[in-house]
Amino acid sequence: MAPALLTALDATHHVHLIIGSNPLAAARCTRSLEVGAEPKVVAPSDADVHYGLMKRIEDGEVEWIKRAFRDEDLRELGRDQVDRVVDAVFVTTGGKSTHISTLCRRLRIPVNVVDAPNLCTFTILSTYSDGPLQIGITTSGKGCKLAARIRREIVSNLPSNFGAAVERLGTVRRRIWEEDNAAELSADLEAEEDETGQNSAFNRLVTPEDRNAARTRRMRWLSQICEYWPLRRLAVINDDDVDAILRSYSTSSTATSSGPSHTNLDQRRQRGRIVLAGSGPGNPDLLTTATHKAILSADLILADKLVPAPVLELIPRRTTVYIARKFPGNADRAQEELLEMGLEGLRAGQNVVRLKQGDPYIYGRGAEEYDFFRDHGYIPVVLPGITSALSAPLFAAIPPTHRSVADQVLICTGTGRKGAAPDSPEYVSTRTVIFLMALHRLSALVDSLVTEGKAWPKETPCAVIERASCPDQRVVRSTLEYVCSAIEEEGSRPPGLLVVGKSCEVLCKGGQKWNVEEGLKGFENLEVERDLRMLREVEAAH
Repeated sequence: MAPALLTALDATHHVHLIIGSNPLAAARCTRSLEVGAEPKVVAPSDADVHYGLMKRIEDGEVEWIKRAFRDEDLRELGRDQVDRVVDAVFVTTGGKSTHISTLCRRLRIPVNVVDAPNLCTFTILSTYSDGPLQIGITTSGKGCKLAARIRREIVSNLPSNFGAAVERLGTVRRRIWEEDNAAELSADLEAEEDETGQNSAFNRLVTPEDRNAARTRRMRWLSQICEYWPLRRLAVINDDDVDAILRSYSTSSTATSSGPSHTNLDQRRQRGRIVLAGSGPGNPDLLTTATHKAILSADLILADKLVPAPVLELIPRRTTVYIARKFPGNADRAQEELLEMGLEGLRAGQNVVRLKQGDPYIYGRGAEEYDFFRDHGYIPVVLPGITSALSAPLFAAIPPTHRSVADQVLICTGTGRKGAAPDSPEYVSTRTVIFLMALHRLSALVDSLVTEGKAWPKETPCAVIERASCPDQRVVRSTLEYVCSAIEEEGSRPPGLLVVGKSCEVLCKGGQKWNVEEGLKGFENLEVERDLRMLREVEAAH
């Protein structure tokens, strides 16, 4: 069987006849409307109409012909420009599908019949659209799900917003074409103005080959850009790039010019980029690969005070690092200082990484910072981090959920805005509650749980986890009755969090007023430190 001829058809104002009123008919109508066609549905007045299709009918987007299909519909429901013949037919139900397909073939009307490839003269591609960019995949009726999977795989390897790059390259092509044709027109006019005097090139013959050479040169330049520039570089091509390409084209007069290089263009001042990255709970081996790459490529890193030293040690020596000067009473001013420094770096064309403890959006003011930079014209890239709220219990052998013990998890802050005490949650026996930023006001927090009508039993198990995932991790296991005394006697080792609930005793039973566990267990067999040393050696070599 010969392969199908794949084409891109301009369907603006075409009449698409859709037979049926089921969900597939609704999907066909949606697709027709997307490409500018005018769908007409043929279905009996008592047919069950898909709710989405009915909405479009009620909105006047789709015409419903309330009767069964008739043969003359193919020649009477179309446009006047084509003698009322419909432009395409979609059969979404069984019944007369073979008959309809035969009629359409006789009238040379494209027809698509659901689940019947042998009755189709065309198939619907699994498509992806991004502005002028369209990608279509077909398996020739062998499996629409597979076509959709292949399409997703292809699209996932494209840079985001690639359609905008296609649009800009089209602008380059159009402007170069206009420049070539303007030059030709100028030459023709000069030849006609012989009464104004003759220059030294007056008698030079301008041949069609000369003009063809200009066109060939234009196509060569476009080919070089499209063929050899990395896709990710093409994806971020901007108006300045377009101007630089056109200047380079205009100043080059030889057909052998090598054309513009993306590396040369990149040597001009770049627009800054901001990344909000989570650094995880503390151990550098728990950084995401994306955050590590951002750290290595940064020009300026603005780090939280609580980002531990082993993570900061991954930052290349050439990179400027600033650590937030946050302390009680100065948090807002320190935050403003960080934001202003980040904005200054962006305006200087730098890659700025805002390195945050844990995850940027879990009590990290990440959304506030996103809004700030977006309001100043820079859209941040946000990279997730492993939040200590869920990883710290793991390192302390506490499963936040466990069958018949805990079926829900609540993450709270122990410190509200400007240091105010937040409203504490009520007691639920099957809930694990994790309090972040709470140890400096632990006594007040515990009092609010057990004495202010929240009904927390004093014997509720709890654990204070400090410096989770770091070599000097410490876990203090106790109950609400004794946890304040434990921290008062043992001292505090921030950063830390409080876990409260019966899940604290699933793997580690209590029995004492409190118990202290020192050190991180479980990572020593992974040889993390050796891997980090090897990684640093590789980076130093490059």
